[in-house]
Parts: sequence; C-alpha cells; structure tokens
Amino acid sequence: MKLETNALVLKATDSGESDRILTLLTQDYGIVRAYANRAKKIGAKSSSATQILTYGHYTVYIGRNGNTLGEAKSERLFMGLRDDISKLSLAQYFCSLANEFVGEEEKSETALRVILNSLHFLENGQKSQLFLKMVTELKLLSIAGYMPQLGECPHCGKSESETMVFSFRDSAVYCPAASKEGTVITRGMLSAMRHITSCPVSRLYSFALPKDEERYLSELIEKYLLFTIEHPIKTLDFYKSVSV
Repeated sequence: MKLETNALVLKATDSGESDRILTLLTQDYGIVRAYANRAKKIGAKSSSATQILTYGHYTVYIGRNGNTLGEAKSERLFMGLRDDISKLSLAQYFCSLANEFVGEEEKSETALRVILNSLHFLENGQKSQLFLKMVTELKLLSIAGYMPQLGECPHCGKSESETMVFSFRDSAVYCPAASKEGTVITRGMLSAMRHITSCPVSRLYSFALPKDEERYLSELIEKYLLFTIEHPIKTLDFYKSVSV
C-alpha cells in the first residue's frame, strides 16, 4: 500500500550512520511513522525533506514490518526557527502537541493547518509566543474532543458577566455566584476562548488581548491542558526553561 500526502516532520531520529526514522503529521492519514533509508547521506535527494520542522509532499510505503519513505519533496523548511532557541523549543512543543492529540489513520488536515500557521507566525514574529502557545494548545485540545463548555453557566444559564469562573474539573464556565472553586476570567478572556475553540483556522489568529490578560490566559490554558492529559510534556518544560 502506498500513501501520498502533504505532511510536516514532527520528529526525525537518527538510525545508524545514514538513516532516519520520521514521525509525520500528514494531511490525510494522521500520524505516520516511516523509515527513511540513506536520508543522512551527503547529496541524498531526501536529506532536507527529512529534517524536523520541514513541510512537504511525501510518499510512504506501508509494510507489515514497518513503513518506508519513498519520494520526499520539501516545500518549506522554517529555517527562521532554527537560530532562536526560544522559537525552536516552542516549535518542538507544538510538534509534541500534534503527536499527543492526533492519532493514526485519521483525517488531520485541520490540526496540520493549525501547526503550520502557528509556525509561520512564530517564524515571522508577527504574534507573541504566549499568544501562539495558548491558541495552539486550546485549538488542538478542541479538535481532539476536549473542547470546554464555554456557553452558559450550567446552573443559571447566564452566558457572560464582567467575570466568570472556569472549572478545570468540569471543563466549563460558571457565573461567580454558582461556583466557589475554579479560576476567575474576565469577559475578554472568555471571548478569546470562545473564539479559539469555535472559529475556522482562517480567522483563528484575528484577535488580541491586553498583555496582562494574555499572560494570565496563557497560564490558564496550559494548566487546563496538563490537567486534561494528566502527564508532563518534556518539550514544554524545556521551552519554559529557555524562555524565562
């Protein structure tokens, strides 16, 4: 069986002197892992296309004993991320999130578009890293089926006030009078969360928050993500260690 699809290289692990093992976020087949023979050889046609954070078109042959990379043509290398340790570590965290939330043999075009757009803005410096981090985290959570309930308070039906309370345990917002536990968020933060979870990717990045609210909401969404998956992510820990 042969797969042909656009994909982003999430991970490239050296194998022996000349080979690589790739983890691909594909447009049509979810996460695909493939063995890239002689990819490290000087002059190899697939060398640039088998590096991490490379987007391109890939042919993968599916076999009983493992998958093998056929043709690989790079279209974008995101070279601007490789010279900045903070940007590179955040990009690697985005790759970890894709590997966390996207399964095998599933349509993954939307998740791929989110990652590619976030890498584009990260490379160009058009959005802050905190902004891109929280948008990518919450959107991928929502795509994977962990969208929080951000409509009305389950107790009174109130949809918004100057402040609301977000409950990690219930994955929902409450009015302040209905919940005594949770994290207080402003009207603007709630609006931002609703925008991220519900809008198409084409409009995903078209909002802004004051810097103090951006930082607060970024911390909240990170906590919600870690609460949801129930385990640490090494690339997140590394990003936080170099971005202080």
